[in-house]
Amino acid sequence: MTCKDNVVAIDGPAASGKGTLARNLAEKLDYAYLDTGKLYRVVGWRVLRDEGDPGDETTAVKAARDVREVFSLDMLANPDLTRDDVGEAASKVSVFPEVRAALLALQQDFAAEPPAGRKGAVLDGRDIGTVVCPNAKVKLFVIADTEVRAERRYKELQSKGIDVTYEAVLADMRKRDARDSGRAAAPLKPADDAVILDTSTMDPDEVLEKALEIVHSA
Repeated sequence: MTCKDNVVAIDGPAASGKGTLARNLAEKLDYAYLDTGKLYRVVGWRVLRDEGDPGDETTAVKAARDVREVFSLDMLANPDLTRDDVGEAASKVSVFPEVRAALLALQQDFAAEPPAGRKGAVLDGRDIGTVVCPNAKVKLFVIADTEVRAERRYKELQSKGIDVTYEAVLADMRKRDARDSGRAAAPLKPADDAVILDTSTMDPDEVLEKALEIVHSA
């Protein structure tokens, strides 16, 4: 399955701003939007719901295959997916090649045939430009300083009433970055032809404006 020319692949680490950009860009272009990281959160959530271990390969693979069988976009609206423990579980299940394989076709189908008659698709995640849609017309790799990303996540958690220290958030982010970048299966890294977009000192409107320039010049 190949992705269409009108696909924007957006990758980057946690709290880099890639999700906000992807949603805004999809709305501006009238493209379909898929937050692929939430697919892994759905798998992680199902494992935790069933009191399983997200670090156990057999358990994780079964959950991923089940998700592929019954998937609908409504599954991504589950408010539990935003929980920190679900995010941690998602990062753990994503290291298994068979989990990634179970979800890969789903993502590629979405990109090849965007739902609701949309003329294109925006997918964001950690391996869209390198694995899911390596022939996407536009590839963006969104980054920000680790301390900036930790501050963003810290404020987000505070706004939700979650009691956590900045130091703990920073340490967890560094740990997740190391795991995501060092995994054998589809490690977090920019595609060779991706445009690096550093959002450290940019607000969402500025990031969107820059991304639109890149899309329109592609």
